[in-house]
Amino acid sequence: MSLLWTTQEMVAAMDGRPLGDLPEGVTGISIDSRTAGPGDAFFAIKGDKFDGHDFASGAIANGASLLVVSEAKLPALGRLIAPMIVVKDVLAALEDLGRAARARSEARIIAITGSVGKTSSKEMLRRALEPSGEVHASAASFNNHWGVPLTLARMPESAAFGVFEIGMNHADEIRPLVKMVKPHVAIITTIAAAHLGNFKNLTEIAAAKAEIMEGLVADGHLLLNQDNEKFGWLKKRAGALKIAHIHGFGENAKAVYRLLNSKLLPDCSTITARIGGDEVAVKIGAPGRHLVQNALAVLGATHLAGADLAKAAHALAGLSAEKGRGARHRLAIDGGSFLLIDESYNANPASMRAALELMGDMPVRLRGRRIAVLGDMLEMGKFAERVHRDLAGPIRTAKTDMVCLAGPEMKALRDELGTEIETVYRDQAEGLAEHLKSALRDGDVVMVKSSLGIGFGQIVKALLDKFPALPDSSTTE
Repeated sequence: MSLLWTTQEMVAAMDGRPLGDLPEGVTGISIDSRTAGPGDAFFAIKGDKFDGHDFASGAIANGASLLVVSEAKLPALGRLIAPMIVVKDVLAALEDLGRAARARSEARIIAITGSVGKTSSKEMLRRALEPSGEVHASAASFNNHWGVPLTLARMPESAAFGVFEIGMNHADEIRPLVKMVKPHVAIITTIAAAHLGNFKNLTEIAAAKAEIMEGLVADGHLLLNQDNEKFGWLKKRAGALKIAHIHGFGENAKAVYRLLNSKLLPDCSTITARIGGDEVAVKIGAPGRHLVQNALAVLGATHLAGADLAKAAHALAGLSAEKGRGARHRLAIDGGSFLLIDESYNANPASMRAALELMGDMPVRLRGRRIAVLGDMLEMGKFAERVHRDLAGPIRTAKTDMVCLAGPEMKALRDELGTEIETVYRDQAEGLAEHLKSALRDGDVVMVKSSLGIGFGQIVKALLDKFPALPDSSTTE
């Protein structure tokens, strides 16, 4: 494996002090001692709950070739003998290394934010760009003040494209991150009521997302959802920042990257879109109207980044939903089967509606039912009761036969539904898991969705453990 960084480059970039017999270089960067391996540099970051310095010996035991540690913590490492680069602040050193990666790179850089669709758009872009050159993209949802500099620091000099997801819970969080990334193309997928408890209204959310514009390189390109109600506000903000290249995507007749027609199927979607003046036919390998919208942004960014559009369109046919983000499992039960849709990674009002709409489009067999298993949407603040009650409408529209709820905020939805739809409520996820294991039957479609902190992933695991997967299961594990 080729070197990612020479230790000489790292020392210079981080203004560090070498200690011990340093290797020639490293092939990877890690901030988790459990996954650090041979060739890796382990950065001993101090977090809110844990201090990486406490796990430095574990990283070395697992094979890490180099430690990056704080000068102040050096005495506490005692007699640990290992190659080290000593810095004033480990997180700041990681940020400096990320900036050095960006400075040396000739890749076309794309940054993505938005209330929903960041991770799925990032994965679509990764797939769309791969036929045109080496792609470096953030792992999982590495989109915060650790994840973004880590992803930058891991970017090889050979990359032709870099794709970065940037998230936020509060204002002023995207700004410093995007100024590290310095994208050539920035995407705002949509503005919706995510993290609403931390903001007064959607305009404040739009303002926080608009921070991504401030990191665009000179003559960079901005992609905005022209079907979103905040398009005009965002376009005006971009104009104030003197961004010359603003492109809309969506069904809007004025959109530069425009959806001409689409067909939503249970396991995929087919669309025709106008991209760069050409009509492009695309099959998207995973279902859902929300992915169609994201695909327009992805195709637009592919075009603006100078990649091969025809190859990108072809590549999207191989897309599949990820664990916690729509992954599907066909599971055997009583001589038949049921479909489990895993949306357990995250939830806000917009993504809840999208998931329910997708479930409503799913055909059910024989005596099968559409079963929505829903947990609390976190960070809704004073709006929590209202946004949970408001899910009753999308539940009805989705032709839902049974609703299974857990979490204190979901009591509002339980009360709103009353006896109209069969509703099961439990205080916690474990109770719903036990109920579902005995209540499911052949032909059911079960969709599990909640905010990550509610722990609905354990419901998915419980069902996967109990019911055997069939050969056509679309599990991504």
